[in-house]
Amino acid sequence: MTIMFGGDYNPEQWPPSVWAEDMKLMVEAGVSLVSVGIFSWASVEPRPGEYDFGWFDQVMDNLADHGIGACLATMTASPPPWLSRLHPEMLPVRADGTKLWPGARQHYCPSSPVYREHARRLAEQVAGRYAAHPALRLWHIGNEYGCHVRQCYCEVSAADFRRWLRERYGDIDALNRAWSTAFWSQRYDDWEEINPPRTTPTFVNPAHRLDFERFSDDAILACYLLERDAVRRHSPEVPVTTNFTGLVHKPIDSFRWAAEQDVASLDSYPDPYDPRAHVDAAFAYDLIRSARSGRPWMLMENAPSAVNWRPRNAPKPPGTMRLWCWQAVAQGADAVMFFQWRQAAGGAEKFHSAMVPHGGPDTRTHREIRALGAELAAVPELAGTRVRADVAILHDWDSWRAVEGDAHPAPIDLLDAHRAHYAPLFDSHVTCDVVPPTADLSAYRLVVVPNLYLMPGDVGARLTRYVEDGGHLLVSFFSGIVDESERVHPGAYPAPLRDVLGLRVEEFWPLDEPTHIDLGGERHEAAIWSEWIDLEGAQPIATFTEGPLGGRPAVTRHAYGDGIAWYLATRPGPTAMRRLLDRARADAEVDPVLPGLPSGVQAVVRRGPEHRYLFLLNHGTERASVPLPEPATDLLGDPSRPVHTVDLAPRAVAVLRHPRD
Repeated sequence: MTIMFGGDYNPEQWPPSVWAEDMKLMVEAGVSLVSVGIFSWASVEPRPGEYDFGWFDQVMDNLADHGIGACLATMTASPPPWLSRLHPEMLPVRADGTKLWPGARQHYCPSSPVYREHARRLAEQVAGRYAAHPALRLWHIGNEYGCHVRQCYCEVSAADFRRWLRERYGDIDALNRAWSTAFWSQRYDDWEEINPPRTTPTFVNPAHRLDFERFSDDAILACYLLERDAVRRHSPEVPVTTNFTGLVHKPIDSFRWAAEQDVASLDSYPDPYDPRAHVDAAFAYDLIRSARSGRPWMLMENAPSAVNWRPRNAPKPPGTMRLWCWQAVAQGADAVMFFQWRQAAGGAEKFHSAMVPHGGPDTRTHREIRALGAELAAVPELAGTRVRADVAILHDWDSWRAVEGDAHPAPIDLLDAHRAHYAPLFDSHVTCDVVPPTADLSAYRLVVVPNLYLMPGDVGARLTRYVEDGGHLLVSFFSGIVDESERVHPGAYPAPLRDVLGLRVEEFWPLDEPTHIDLGGERHEAAIWSEWIDLEGAQPIATFTEGPLGGRPAVTRHAYGDGIAWYLATRPGPTAMRRLLDRARADAEVDPVLPGLPSGVQAVVRRGPEHRYLFLLNHGTERASVPLPEPATDLLGDPSRPVHTVDLAPRAVAVLRHPRD
């Protein structure tokens, strides 16, 4: 095994005379794997049912001849123009009725039987032709599902939505109860009366909207499964993947999707001019690793330098690309890949950077690519090693979709909430998993629950048992409010967690302006939210200092069974949040990877059967010196000399090998 290295390869953009140079440069750069064929549909099927694979045969043979593996796409990501010309009913429609036309990509209704059948047929053709090809390493199904078309509101989708609802509820009365349709005279008497939640005069029924988001995720997943099953019929032993996008992407439930893949893959494009971008990336990497129970994952796409889709697309400063690629490896990636191999001469992404820029191989970007390829090739022992965490953060797609709905006491951005809880742990050098509420939590010392608004009753019972059995739980406001149908749990908020938290919330007091809390005799800012809490066994740790809630509890701690449950009735500022999480993890006996690390340095450990590997990454702007508790071997330096102290320049990386503990 080795850490795979490469990128998207799109030879159809170039004449065959360029392909020989591609192979030469790939070998010199240490490329071991390329994603190929992602946007090849129009080139291999120029007319309905007429296939021209001759040129692609040569591409695959070239890769095999040079020892480069193919992550072979099913080629269905962008339908050819002839398909929508012959079948305009397959084009997607927005909630306001606007039809989306060809001319970009992903211009298909996920529920369209026409699109699905043509995509399945092409996947069968590709799999039947290349299943035994020596270049094939794994299948790349579709591409960035749900990136541009998250939901479709056309009549085809409406009919599919009604089918989905019948399967979910069985009869119309069950749907009416779940959707609370007695409110606003919305009761349905026939399935045909139900449409997607198109543009309405005011707030859409929240249960209706949530079910449509669930359905839309399922409709896109059905496209993936159709193609996955087609290729598996021809090559059941070849692993399959597809690439998640957006770091964490609201329309696509990565936990459910990852269960249908052999390898989880992620496209990652942090902003190089955001000084905390690496923290957002770290959260996503922990999530994608956790989605496959800690198995290594693939960084399927990242940018060698600039992207093309932000308002300002500046390049990555020297060293940033290397640092961020090693960050992905540190957090469990066994593949580092880029979009794309050769920078496009035309099209919408011609100013997106590539491994071979417009300026050719004699460029800073390509020199950095070659250096990274050599480094990754020199550490094959890292492949297959695992990251272990003592802390879990709960993330749930249904709750995410629901909490960001309409008509709530105050708007909550769930990723911002995750960032507020995750960043203090990251800055404390504590490794986290990001898992669904249904995960087995027994191995974690501390579980953090940011704003888990939607909570089926069994989840509340599981969290209660977790604490009762000795676990430590930290829950933030507006959690445990509604069930899976967006119906409020009866009793005082948060009913499913009332016993374990030792309190009841009588009223929400959302904040227009920041307020302050008293934490250990110090005054700290808090924002977004406050609540009127009545204690039922919990002890106040912090109190509100002003306004109508002045003197009332803002943060509580409750001993329950053999464990501890914390509750935050507001969003403390970063300093207070760090103090609270530091205390919670101290209670839970959660230690940092290394104590006393300089600010800006990230530390992660991967473990193998014989060794553990400490990754140190300097995301800061100052040189950092890190004394090691025991000598180690520097895999990126001189392996013959034991290292006692690591000196890290800004954007520098060290990978240190220790005996397995």
